[in-house]
Amino acid sequence: MGENILNKFDPTATLHEIEDKFQMFQILNEEGEIVNEEANPNLSDEELVELMTRMVYTRILDQRSISLNRQGRLGFYAPTAGQEASQLASHFALEKEDWILPGYRDVPQIVWHGLPLWKAFLFSRGHFIGNQVPEGVNVLAPQIIIGAQYIQAAGVALGLQKRGKKSVAITYTGDGGSSQGDFYEGINFAGAFKSPAIFIVQNNQYAISTPRELQTSAKTIAQKGIAAGIPSVLVDGMDPLAVYVATRDARERAVRGEGPTLIETMCYRYGPHTMAGDDPTRYRTADTDNEWAAKDPIVRFRKYLEAKGLWSEQKEEEVIERAKEEIKEAIKLADQAPKQKVTELIENMHASEMPYNLQEQYAIYKEKESK
Repeated sequence: MGENILNKFDPTATLHEIEDKFQMFQILNEEGEIVNEEANPNLSDEELVELMTRMVYTRILDQRSISLNRQGRLGFYAPTAGQEASQLASHFALEKEDWILPGYRDVPQIVWHGLPLWKAFLFSRGHFIGNQVPEGVNVLAPQIIIGAQYIQAAGVALGLQKRGKKSVAITYTGDGGSSQGDFYEGINFAGAFKSPAIFIVQNNQYAISTPRELQTSAKTIAQKGIAAGIPSVLVDGMDPLAVYVATRDARERAVRGEGPTLIETMCYRYGPHTMAGDDPTRYRTADTDNEWAAKDPIVRFRKYLEAKGLWSEQKEEEVIERAKEEIKEAIKLADQAPKQKVTELIENMHASEMPYNLQEQYAIYKEKESK
């Protein structure tokens, strides 16, 4: 009978060809040296200092948040140390009118976009005031359902497109989130409609304790965007300049009407997945931790700025002290928020008539709260 067509056409050749094209984009190496001058964004001295300031501030915020969590003064918290370049350099490429749809680790981006820090602390405590975003701050509350923000971002981007806005919707998830069905649905929908969305996958190597290579046989997560027909790029997520350029270019394409972009940032979280009992020493080795510590985004950027005469130990100490004071004030404001009532929780969850069983509970708690 006829010869098997696969004997003439090797599908693995196409796969390998696509995978080999995804080389990691880098501008600033581990020693703080420019290795891709052509791609250097040539940010002003003031912009470079501001980006470094935000990264150092956020590292301190992470340290203090972990401490506050251990004291019982915060609730749910997902550490961010190691991902400052991925998070803050991507945000640095945005405009105020852009929308951010964060995952639960992406509180720093929405704080720098305008959410008051004390409200971010209340979000961690599960208080509804933490989700009351001030007018003009274009952020949604951090999404707890893994990957769900990808579908939401596709919808927000389509809404911006329909309204003729020159702005984008940007969303973040981790490598684990890229294994969710919502991930594929979101990028496919935005790709089909050429909506102005930026999809960032922060590949910090582990979905809680599951290493990336056990989640997917794909060599990169970035290549998955090709299936949705959207431009995709693999970026050194510990390099703030590379992350900034990739996001800036994605935003420019989006507002020109050229559709979404998928950006995979290769990074690492130094701490546990969350403070809810995860122990990274059970699934990561000290050698792996040390390898990534040598790529630290703050150390790398510090070397670069010091060589340019833009940063010093004194300047960094000033940022650290400012961060500590502002964090202290923010937690005080959070402590002053009125205690959340059970009746408020029920009211916020049901805009229309409550089911009968909740009506009964509501009446019971209403009576208790009135005493």
